[in-house]
Amino acid sequence: MLHFFEYNWQVRDEWLDWCHQLPVEELVKERTGGVGSILYTLFHIIDIEYSWIRGIQDKEDIMVDFENYATLEKVTALSNQFRTEIKEFLYKDLASFEDKIVTVPWDEQPYMKSEILRHIIAHEIHHIGQLSVWARELDIQPVSANFVGRKILV
Repeated sequence: MLHFFEYNWQVRDEWLDWCHQLPVEELVKERTGGVGSILYTLFHIIDIEYSWIRGIQDKEDIMVDFENYATLEKVTALSNQFRTEIKEFLYKDLASFEDKIVTVPWDEQPYMKSEILRHIIAHEIHHIGQLSVWARELDIQPVSANFVGRKILV
C-alpha cells in the first residue's frame, strides 16, 4: 500500500509544479465539477489525507482553513509538512495496524484502518482525475497518471 501513497505524493508534487505555469486567476477560478478550483482541490486532497491519518492514530482532527493557505506556495508547504508526519507514521510498521478497527470524530461508523488507507489513496486519485479534465479544458497537457515507469521505491 505504501507504493500507492508514494505514487500519489509523486503525482501531487508534479501537479503542484504544473500549477506554476498558470496565472493565479486560473488557479483559484471556480470550475464545474470537483470541489471548486484547482488550488482548492489540491488543498482538499492534502487536508483529507491528513485528517484520516490522524483519525487512524486516534489523534484529534486539526481543522485547516483554506483561507490561511490560499496560495500555491502555502499549499505546497502544507503538503510537505503533513507528508513528513504521515510518512513517519506509515513507515513504522504498516502491516501491524492495518486490520485494526477505528472510529473517527466525524463519523460514528467503525472502519478497518486498511479500509481508510485505501480510501485515502482512491480519494486522491479521484481528484487527480478532475485536475486532468480541467487541464485539458485549459488546453494544457495534464500530469501523467501512469504508475508504470515512475520507479516508486518503498
